Amino acid sequence: MAVAVTGLVGNYVLYLVGLNLLSPGTAQLVVQLGPVLLLVASVFVFKERFSVGQGLGLLVLLLGFALFFNQRLEELLTSLGTYTTGVLTIILATSIWVFYALSQKQLLTVWSSQQVMMVIYICCALLLTPWVHPLEALQLSPLQGWLLLACCLNTLVAYGAFAEALAHWEASRVSATLALTPLVTFVAVALAAWLWPDYVHAEQINGLGYVGAVTVVVGSALVALGPSLVAGWKARRALVD
Repeated sequence: MAVAVTGLVGNYVLYLVGLNLLSPGTAQLVVQLGPVLLLVASVFVFKERFSVGQGLGLLVLLLGFALFFNQRLEELLTSLGTYTTGVLTIILATSIWVFYALSQKQLLTVWSSQQVMMVIYICCALLLTPWVHPLEALQLSPLQGWLLLACCLNTLVAYGAFAEALAHWEASRVSATLALTPLVTFVAVALAAWLWPDYVHAEQINGLGYVGAVTVVVGSALVALGPSLVAGWKARRALVD
């Protein structure tokens, strides 16, 4: 439980720090390392297999990252500016999230998903209390207040659904579903930038960057679903033969 609580707190705090330095789409794309790291960790912790298909997916994922960061690849590799710091912070947040996910998977063998999330949320709230200033919420504008409420509801619904998914699916299948998150984020940012241009700015990436984003999602899904795809292909081959 201590690992799960520390992992979730660390993930949230570091993600917010990184998000302050990056665009939402970039942050969510870097987060795609999370499902891959979760799958690799599951190989050692839960003895899940890592197939050739998953290895191919990992190569596709890395290629996608290279394409996505094509405009700022030199900056990422040669300097430690704001952009690079943001990317590294998100990577650290994602790595810590893996410990949370693995711990939660173990806790779900003895508790229900609702019990696990309730205890984790309470412990996280207590852990962050010394740095909280609740009265500052009264200084928010109506729009900011609604956005804060939306973030709170998102945390409850999203992590509750994540816990329930882990209770019924293998970690690899959950990872494959999470691979869709960057695409949803890019679409949401583009829509929000069109509706509220004064508040939200569209992603500043070129066409090759968008191709890279899709490639990352495909690679992440291949890494997660590699064994199932290979098994299905072998089954069809057996029927044909």
